Amino acid sequence: MGYQSVFKPDLFAGRTVVITGGGSGIGRCTAHELAALGAGVAIVGRNQDKLHAVQDEIRSDGGRVSVHAADIRDEAAVSDVIDAILAEHGRIDGLFNNAGGQYRAPLETISTKGFEAVVRNNLTGGFIVMREVYTKWMRSHGGAIVNMIADIWHGWPHFGHSAAARGGMLTLSESAATEWAASGVRVNTIAPGSIASSGLDTYDTKDTDFLRNQVTREIPLQRYGTEAEVSGAVVFLLSPAASFITGTCIRVDGGAPNAKPGWWQLQPAQHNTPFDGFHRSAPPAILDTSPAN
Repeated sequence: MGYQSVFKPDLFAGRTVVITGGGSGIGRCTAHELAALGAGVAIVGRNQDKLHAVQDEIRSDGGRVSVHAADIRDEAAVSDVIDAILAEHGRIDGLFNNAGGQYRAPLETISTKGFEAVVRNNLTGGFIVMREVYTKWMRSHGGAIVNMIADIWHGWPHFGHSAAARGGMLTLSESAATEWAASGVRVNTIAPGSIASSGLDTYDTKDTDFLRNQVTREIPLQRYGTEAEVSGAVVFLLSPAASFITGTCIRVDGGAPNAKPGWWQLQPAQHNTPFDGFHRSAPPAILDTSPAN
């Protein structure tokens, strides 16, 4: 059984979509869904072993995918990768600017070097990729860009470095949506909240209790989201159905920013079934509550 997408199988036939951070987590899931919908997928990342593992998965499922190793913070490397993708696929119809990451720490403990590293990874790198895709192809042919941000609304305590970067990506995307509209390029953002993806396993073991026991208590829907629930929103924004949507953000967060402590006591959520069409998904190890863990 392949990917169980809610979209029609040939929706992206003949199109090419670039996905940064395509070797794991949400990027991997989205690459699988787009390939299942007929897209030629170009996955970009730093870890070639992870990229090739995803490539093997997609090809074994009958999809088309190419692998391109690059650090998105490196301008020259990104320029070369976009050239290579165009040489291999002949076009770039969509970009999912997904690569990024952060660590949990109070602001007073974050060094300037650490702060700048997260900003360069989550904002500057994404800018470099979208600029290169735009100038090398989309300016003359149109296209759709989806940039990854996060649940940053009202601040993000203990993730201030990433909050600053993701907030910058939000307004950068809004700016590009206006500047690039004349070329037929749509630019939107996706803001996942707490998602049960492999990215959780990059956090320190000191965060295990927080991730297992605290996070979902503060979400109205009282659970983690799935990678497929994020991927579905990304695919929609890249699709023709979103042709009049640009400069906006889709939240995939279970309503977390709407919870108001002291004003409303969250209740156990009912009748909300997680959607997980990704046939190769696996829960992150840090959320495993079996006795051995």
